[in-house]
Amino acid sequence: MTARPHTRPGRGRRLAVAALALASTATLIAGVVTAVTFERSPDRAAAGTGAPADARPGGPVTTVVDTRQVAPLRRVVPPDVLVVGVTGITAQQVQRVRRIKGVRDVSLVDGGAVQLRSRLINVFAVDPSQFRSWTPPATARNNALWEALAADRFVVSSKAQRELRLTPGTPYSIVAKTIPTVTLGGAGDLGLPGIDMLVSERTGAQMGLIPDIALLINAPQADPARLTRYLERIFKDTAKVLNLNAPQYRQAAGYLDLYRQAARRCPGLSWTVLAAIGQVESDHGRNTGPSSAGALGPMQFLPSTWRHYGVDGDGDGKADIMNPYDAIPAAARYLCDHGAGRGGESLYNAIYAYNHAHWYVQKVLALSRAYAARYR
Repeated sequence: MTARPHTRPGRGRRLAVAALALASTATLIAGVVTAVTFERSPDRAAAGTGAPADARPGGPVTTVVDTRQVAPLRRVVPPDVLVVGVTGITAQQVQRVRRIKGVRDVSLVDGGAVQLRSRLINVFAVDPSQFRSWTPPATARNNALWEALAADRFVVSSKAQRELRLTPGTPYSIVAKTIPTVTLGGAGDLGLPGIDMLVSERTGAQMGLIPDIALLINAPQADPARLTRYLERIFKDTAKVLNLNAPQYRQAAGYLDLYRQAARRCPGLSWTVLAAIGQVESDHGRNTGPSSAGALGPMQFLPSTWRHYGVDGDGDGKADIMNPYDAIPAAARYLCDHGAGRGGESLYNAIYAYNHAHWYVQKVLALSRAYAARYR
């Protein structure tokens, strides 16, 4: 990395709270307070909740473990828009969305807000074989997570696991319309704003989640902002439409998990140093360049430096300077090669090598201490 002018923050990746509906509770939906109740659609009402006859609200229910197989991952489908309904999204609305020019894929899921360890948490009930394609590449390829989900365990975001101090393999009571006891199957980056838990469709029905409450849309050939405006006309006051490409719905919190993972590549290097550099360089992906010196991506590498230090962090066969899954571990590699893992003066010199300015080193170290204090 050669010296270059510091770049100013631009577009961002922040975690949005797109909360869903808990029975008879005033619930936040993307910042809008809405009072909702559980309403089952006619075609599902006859099927019941899938819970045992004695599964009453407030009564314990133990999930029966199944060993169903999960279909292999065949593709990754990045979600561009998330539609969160007040009640259920209708089949007619879904068909209108499918006919929009530029829309390639849609996925309709059940969901709601439940309590886990006395915290309100948003949950989707999904088919693991189908839904895995809608998650970030590293999560989509994690067969253990999807097999756990198929076996009626639950999966959480890495953030939820960390903040709620959850242990995989441990059963937890989840408070919804019923209170099932479900075992945690694992954690990963779920890649959706405000959604921190996944359960199987069977467990979701048992819990009494709202059917067809959310719609994920993949539209690689459509302008996300124009598509969002058009969808708002379709759904009017019946749903909240979130443009997942908008700055306020991109995930800075997801970056923190990437910093943690990347730091493991360099024993002795704290993830907080990577987080501080990521904040100074691009504000966690808000401004990916190019800078006036030609630096690119969330960690602001010069292409000449990238050719030597680039990393294929997500295993897709290429090292992409613009991809945080590649750029953040590449930054860890660069710092490690310059002695950052030894700490002290060696760390100072490694950061100085990253950007030849003493003010830069001081700022990174100060931010690193702030991250360490906040997330200890």
